[in-house]
Amino acid sequence: MKLDTAWVETWMGASATAIAENKALLNNLDREIGDGDHGENMDRGLSAVVTALAALPDDATPAAALRSVAMTLISTVGGASGPLYGTAFLKAAEPVGDTADLDGAEVVSMLRAARDGIVSRGKAEPGDKTMIDAWTPAVDAAQSAADEGGSPGAILAAAAAAAEAGAVATEPLVAHKGRASYLGERSAGHRDPGAQSTAIILRAAATVAGDD
Repeated sequence: MKLDTAWVETWMGASATAIAENKALLNNLDREIGDGDHGENMDRGLSAVVTALAALPDDATPAAALRSVAMTLISTVGGASGPLYGTAFLKAAEPVGDTADLDGAEVVSMLRAARDGIVSRGKAEPGDKTMIDAWTPAVDAAQSAADEGGSPGAILAAAAAAAEAGAVATEPLVAHKGRASYLGERSAGHRDPGAQSTAIILRAAATVAGDD
């Protein structure tokens, strides 16, 4: 489908469904190294996002929809995830500008801006066992797919696959950021819940876009 405002709305609807289906998994992952409520928080936040997007005017741009997602997540998702995801979507809207239908280059710019926003907010680096370990390979894969002339949907599919691999790759890492860092070496052997929710959300983006 075209990557327009309807795509953002459908993407968030699919994300809300996927997060709800994986709420227990995300809670369990978070329980092992954190508060145990990541699935609950993300489920609440994305449900609110769906409601907020339904209230947007008919002529809302994709950037306006992304900003609505950001503000809703900031106000409804608890812990660190709300500000981090909120910042990601807020920054993602910036390179989109007044575009009505994103092309491949704009998709890459959107993903990169989202990742950079999270880095700026959370001060995490790759290898710290955070959602950055899913976002960074996603951005790299998206850029590679764009360089090879891939369609926007193919670019998102590459990003989603890399995010999923990145989430799995957090399992042996020792956490250096967030509540998991309090566990030190005992944080190894567990998948980061933020990286997993990132993979779920990016997979929803790719699936809805098509070429997946």
